[in-house]
Amino acid sequence: MRIGLTRAAIQHRIRTGWLIPVYPGVYGVGGPPVTPIERASAAVLACGPGAALSHSSALTLWGIDKHWHTPFEVTVLRDRRPKGIRTHRPTTIHRRDITVQLGIRTTTLARTMLDIAPRLPERRRTRAVNDALHSKFMTGSQLADVVARNPSHRGTPLITPLLAETRTGVTRSEIEDTWKQLSTDYDLPKHLTNVRLRGGYTADVLFPDHGLIVELDSWEFHGDRISFESNRDRDADNLAHGLPTIRVTHERMKADPAKEAERVRRTLSWLETRRP
Repeated sequence: MRIGLTRAAIQHRIRTGWLIPVYPGVYGVGGPPVTPIERASAAVLACGPGAALSHSSALTLWGIDKHWHTPFEVTVLRDRRPKGIRTHRPTTIHRRDITVQLGIRTTTLARTMLDIAPRLPERRRTRAVNDALHSKFMTGSQLADVVARNPSHRGTPLITPLLAETRTGVTRSEIEDTWKQLSTDYDLPKHLTNVRLRGGYTADVLFPDHGLIVELDSWEFHGDRISFESNRDRDADNLAHGLPTIRVTHERMKADPAKEAERVRRTLSWLETRRP
């Protein structure tokens, strides 16, 4: 054995509790792996040289998904299938599609997005790509590169349309995705998103031809006294500069998008009549 232990020596340490079997050939020293990161690392080790965490497991490792799902998923270069691990053996994978994150060999975030895309519903897929582009781990060019190198991959036709959107603006949250869909469905006038304003504020939405700000609210992110006060302080400052604000909540957009769209449209029409 590479560390100088014979099979008998390993068995002795297992019997005495110094080594805890995790997967075939992989042991915990003094105790079993406890955290998801430790268990994911063990899964990769069990799959042999060249293996890398991938698919849903890699998506969580990169922080795009917030929950660990089991069994762990690992991309392997050889036909090796340890019990309790979901393995994948792609027809093509380049060495630049593999990296190390938190000490674990894993597929890059760009390759992970390509692999996971066929499993995700459209809105979840869009959100995942946007979250990845807002992270420090993936750029639009990296995603375009992995798509170009894998034209026959099942994820390629699903990711390709999203590449065009990266050139027109990336949303930062689910509430922005909901607004984007509402504004498209109800054909709202031309507007900008995430616009830097005088005074250092950033407007969620600005209709520049009308001078109207739309702030996208959600109780999840604005349901405390500090947010309540700072939001209204910002609204007052923007109004002093001639930019009125209306607030649209995520809950209202989902419950009655037609009503919210009509309210914005009527506000824009009213501002039209107020122009000098």
